Amino acid sequence: MRDYDAATAFLGQWGRFQRLVFFLLSASTIPNGFNGMSAVFLAGTPEHHCAVPPGANLSAEWLNASIPLETQGGQAAPSHCRRYRLAALRNFSALGLRPGSDVELSSLEQEPCLDGWEYSRDVYHSTIVTEVWQEEHPFLDHGCADWLQLPADLLYQLGDVHGALRHSGDGTDLKLRGSLHTGIIPESPRWLISQGRYKEAEAIIRRAAKINGVPVPAVLFDTTEMQDSKPEQQQKAILLDLFRTRNIATITIMSLLLWFFTSVGYFGLSLSTPNWHGNAYINCFLSAVIEVPAYVIAWLLLRSLPRRYSLSGTFFLGGGVVLFIQLVPADFYVLSIGLVMLGKFGITAAFSMLYVYNVELYPTLVRNMAVGATSTASRLGSIIAPYFVYLGAYDRFLPYILMGSLTVLIGILTLFLPESYGNPLPESFEQMLKVKCFRNEQQATGIRKSKESPKILATPL
Repeated sequence: MRDYDAATAFLGQWGRFQRLVFFLLSASTIPNGFNGMSAVFLAGTPEHHCAVPPGANLSAEWLNASIPLETQGGQAAPSHCRRYRLAALRNFSALGLRPGSDVELSSLEQEPCLDGWEYSRDVYHSTIVTEVWQEEHPFLDHGCADWLQLPADLLYQLGDVHGALRHSGDGTDLKLRGSLHTGIIPESPRWLISQGRYKEAEAIIRRAAKINGVPVPAVLFDTTEMQDSKPEQQQKAILLDLFRTRNIATITIMSLLLWFFTSVGYFGLSLSTPNWHGNAYINCFLSAVIEVPAYVIAWLLLRSLPRRYSLSGTFFLGGGVVLFIQLVPADFYVLSIGLVMLGKFGITAAFSMLYVYNVELYPTLVRNMAVGATSTASRLGSIIAPYFVYLGAYDRFLPYILMGSLTVLIGILTLFLPESYGNPLPESFEQMLKVKCFRNEQQATGIRKSKESPKILATPL
């Protein structure tokens, strides 16, 4: 079908059918939020220190002094990873010596947590770290419990990768995690037409017209035109089609980078909420609430402004304010959290606009595949995000510096992508827009070839 938009214009832009599909699709994403952000609490690492076994035979004084103090966040706190050597403490306790007065603690030999850890129950009653990971992997008891949250986070993030990889080459049926049956939400007629499944597409369009209460033309599709375009429409796309020309390959690579680094920033800020000052539950709630105005702003920007500038502006906002966090004094907790919230606002708005923008760049034949490929890149970014969060163990500003810098970088990268605002969705590879740096070259090539051969009207991508 060469002009799908014109053939289905009688349906209208925002009828009851379109609203029904929109709200059902929106409802299907609600469980994803619970699944994705539950890792903040279920995989959290509570305050902890090395456990001292009950049979250690230590006096109360030596039991309280068995954990060395170290500087954490500018304050002295019990070590998470080390304890004083129990054999020495046992001898001091048996001799009746007192810690600090009779024995200088700083001179004592230390050892790792050979008997596991004791966890605080003030914030979390139990998590994967306290109940599952440590129990199933006792060989890690010789390390530090801080590092156990990293594999716990990774297990959560890996859960979405299989689905993204599965859909990257399959666009046949709509599968929703929200348990909505595919009979309620139909397949895209545009995609069905690209696969030569005209009867199914026509049935969906007629059903949509019935729901919208509009008359349907006696003939929806021209049989002759369908037969002419059938060999072209029924061609099967493969993943390599996303790299078939330099222009398409550039768009694909840039899109993969955009999704990857946007996901790093989004999930990095989301998973770091327990590390902010104050109550972890309140911080996570604020981090979620800030997404509501971000989505509203993204919707307004998509309706009225060019895609590239909207995306670039929100990236610059999100990355810029995150970079400024390192300049805030340590005592200004409210200002730091406010900047993080503003950064989350910008990255969330950009993330939501990427879905629309990415769809508008690719033709119907590979649109589902392109969305699947970029979604896979996004899942890989979510896997990497916990590593960025844990860089705070070396410097508390390092995660924000890296996430802010990468977000600003992709904001610059976005400016080189083609502008899709106000343009119809491409139906073929020849209709794809040009990357900004290729535009003049492609136009010059087309003019040169048209002079050499008058029969060539345009240069294929």
